[in-house]
Amino acid sequence: MQSLKGMHHVTAITSSAEKNYEFFTYVLGMRLVKKTVNQDDISTYHLFFADDRGSAGTDMTFFDFQGIPKGTHGTDEIHRTSFRVPDDAALDYWVKRFDRLEIKHDGIRQQFDRKVLPFTDFDGQLYQLISDEGDTGVAAGIPWQKGPIPLEYAITGLGPIILRVSNIDYMKQVMEKALGFREINKEGSVYLFEVGEGGNGARVIIEHNTVLPRGMQGFGTIHHSAFRVEDRSVLEDWINHMEGIGFNTSGYVDRFYFESLYARVAPGILFEFATDGPGFMDDEPYETLGEKLALPPFLEPKREQIESYVRHIDTMRSNREIEKEYE
Repeated sequence: MQSLKGMHHVTAITSSAEKNYEFFTYVLGMRLVKKTVNQDDISTYHLFFADDRGSAGTDMTFFDFQGIPKGTHGTDEIHRTSFRVPDDAALDYWVKRFDRLEIKHDGIRQQFDRKVLPFTDFDGQLYQLISDEGDTGVAAGIPWQKGPIPLEYAITGLGPIILRVSNIDYMKQVMEKALGFREINKEGSVYLFEVGEGGNGARVIIEHNTVLPRGMQGFGTIHHSAFRVEDRSVLEDWINHMEGIGFNTSGYVDRFYFESLYARVAPGILFEFATDGPGFMDDEPYETLGEKLALPPFLEPKREQIESYVRHIDTMRSNREIEKEYE
């Protein structure tokens, strides 16, 4: 069976699709490549922010479930998302940018063999930038060419997700025996795992934490994270594998932009396995990705109904010049 290729996407929950769009577009400089709805709850937006072309392994996505309470961080949760930047010098740029824009951050830190810059958004969602300096693993994506961030500093994709778990022995078995990751480092109660080609795009960090209460999902927390598989054939192998070793799964799910499998592998930890394609450019031209409400073919007959549910959000960018912001 072909190994997982690394990170595919992370999906989180926001209190405001509008604020979320502004933050990711004009603060972080990631490109909105798809404005669609949650296929299981068509009254809810699903926004996809990624690299210039919506490459697998670069996208952070958000649901805006209406009326959901604020989540709380704790143990047994996918705790933090990482975004890759080209090198250590890029982190210096982002410190200045965050200071100017009054984005809460913790300063540049060392995390295993990489430098990172942890920060939060308006919901208390937890992120970090991670430097690709010296990285030799999974290739990064292409920064948004027309975004506000100078290309030499811009975000190029997803780095490691950070999990907090109360049962580290069980989670290590999941990572190594079920998912094929290898433990490559450990610092105190924090473990570093890698899969496939390795590097920032194929790593998971796990903190063993039995002190904090269990996290509660809501806005400001992560819903699930996904790993890359090559295609439908490999996905079917993973469906058979995960069910064969006793996990309850969703079975095959067609999300149109990719094909998926979901499995709750531990309390609070929902993993998805998603194919690299077809991607986000089959139903919209490159120039105007994410500017209109896009619906997969099986939801298109419900467009009028869906447009009555979701409020309009202006995501037009192709008709304006966004200046690069040097700090």
